[in-house]
Amino acid sequence: ILSTVYREVLFQATKGKFTSKEEAQNALETVRNELFEITSVAVKDGTEAPPKLYDLTSLQVDCNKKFGFSADLTLNLIQGLYEKKYTTYPRVDTTFLSDDIYPKCPAILKGLRGYETLTAQLHDNSLLKRKKVFDSSKVTDHHAIIPTGQPAVYLSDMEKKVYDLIARAFIAVFYPDCKFQQTTVLGQAGNVEFKATGKVILEPGWRVVYPKTNNADAYDKEQTLPAFVKGESGPHVPQLMEKMTQPPAYYTEATLLRAMETAGKTVDNEELREAMKENGIGRPSTRAAIIETLFKRKYIRRDKKRIVPTVTGIQLIHIINEELLKSAELTGLWEKKLREIEKGQYDVTIFIDELKQMVANIVHNVMTDSSNRKIETVREEKVDKQKSDKNTQDKKQSKGNNNVAGFQPRTRKTKKKTGDKALNGNKVADNKDDKGVNKENDSSNSRTVTLTNNHNGSDNQYVIDEWVGLKCPVCGIGQIIKGKTAFGCSRWKEGCNFRRPF
Repeated sequence: ILSTVYREVLFQATKGKFTSKEEAQNALETVRNELFEITSVAVKDGTEAPPKLYDLTSLQVDCNKKFGFSADLTLNLIQGLYEKKYTTYPRVDTTFLSDDIYPKCPAILKGLRGYETLTAQLHDNSLLKRKKVFDSSKVTDHHAIIPTGQPAVYLSDMEKKVYDLIARAFIAVFYPDCKFQQTTVLGQAGNVEFKATGKVILEPGWRVVYPKTNNADAYDKEQTLPAFVKGESGPHVPQLMEKMTQPPAYYTEATLLRAMETAGKTVDNEELREAMKENGIGRPSTRAAIIETLFKRKYIRRDKKRIVPTVTGIQLIHIINEELLKSAELTGLWEKKLREIEKGQYDVTIFIDELKQMVANIVHNVMTDSSNRKIETVREEKVDKQKSDKNTQDKKQSKGNNNVAGFQPRTRKTKKKTGDKALNGNKVADNKDDKGVNKENDSSNSRTVTLTNNHNGSDNQYVIDEWVGLKCPVCGIGQIIKGKTAFGCSRWKEGCNFRRPF
C-alpha cells in the first residue's frame, strides 16, 4: 500500500507485499477513512566519499551508461587521448594512484583547461590525500587513468565526453566528503504502519564537481523529505500498487563488463568487486575485443542498449553438454591462477597437470556423445512471403525508386570447389540437387552451406547473407551495407536513400 500524506511524500506499508489482492484490498479499506499520524522521526548523519578514479572497465561502464558508447569505442577513444598525451596509460585494472604521484597533482590540476572554477577552490599546499586514492600497494605496472595536465585541445565531441569524465573524477578526489542526513519517518493509519526514507544534503562537498544532470544515477532519484514532527496527523490518499515479478534484465555492455570483471557474479559493492577482480574473465584490455568477437560471429546482437543472444548463440550453448566449457567461474579461476603464477605464488606444473586432466575428460565425454545435436542458423526476421511482397510494394509507392522493381541480389560463387573436398576438417557440400536446381525455395537473398562434422555425421546449417557488398541499385555507385534493421547504401551521407528493411 502506498500512502501520500498531505505534504506529498510517498510512504509504503512496512508489511511489504500482500500475498493476495483480497488481503491488500481489506487493508486499504481499513485505512481509507483514517487520519495518517506520524509515529517516529529518526535522523542520522552520514558522509559520502567521492567516486573512485577510473580503471578501463569502470570508464567503459560509465561511457556506456551515460553516452551509449560500446566498450570497443571507449577503448579506442581513450587510447587516442593517451597517444595525444592528454591522459595516462588506459589499459589498467586499478583505481589507485601510487604515492609518488601526489606531489605532481597540483601541476596536473593547473593544466586542466575549462575546469578553472573547480580547481581554484583547491589549495596546492592542502590537497587531500586519501588512502582510498593514494596507495602504492594497490598499483603494479600502471596507476588509475588520470589527466596528464597537458591542455586538451582539438578534441572530437566523443573525446571531450570521455576526457570530461576522467578530469572530473580526478578533481573530485581532492574535494571533501559530501555530508548528508538520512531521515526515516514512520507513520500509521488505522492498524497499518508506513515508512518513508529520504536524504537531505547538508554540505555537497565533491558533488559540486558533477552537474546534477550528469549525475542522475547518483542522487537525482533520492527523495527529499520535509520536516515532520512526531504526533502530527493529516489526511492521506492510500492506493494499491500491483506489480508483476520481472525476469533478470538483459545485459547491456556496461553490466556485461561488470559481470566479466567478477566471473558472472553480480556484485554492486565496490570494495567486494575490487577483491573479486582477480577472478574475472579476460583483462581490461581484452574484454572489449571478446564482446566484439561475439558480435562478429553473430552469437549476440544489439537491441538498442540491450545485448540479446541470436538463435545461433542460443543453440550453440544448448548443444554443448560439457558445463566446464561454459563455466564463467572456471575461466575466472584460471585467470586468477595465471596471475598467481606470474607472482610466483602457484606452481605452473600443477596448473598444466590440472589442464591436461580436464582436457582428457572433456575429449572423452565429447567422443562418446552420440546425441547427434545440430546448430541451425535461421533468420530471426522470417516473415510470410505474401506480407513481404506487400511491404515491398507499399514502399515502392511511398518512396518512389527507393527500392528498384525486380532487384534481386546475386549469388556469389565460392572460390573453393564444393563436393567431397575437406575444409578445415569439415566437408563442404553445395545446396543443389543432381539437376543443379537449388533445393531451397527461398534463395533470393541467401544461400545455405552445409558443414558436415566428420566425427558423428551431424549436419550444421549456416545461412550466409549475400546482400552486403553488391552495387547499390539506386545510385549505381555505392555498395550495399548492413545496418541494425535494414540494408542501405554506403553513400547514404552523400544523399543516396536506398533502404530495404531486413
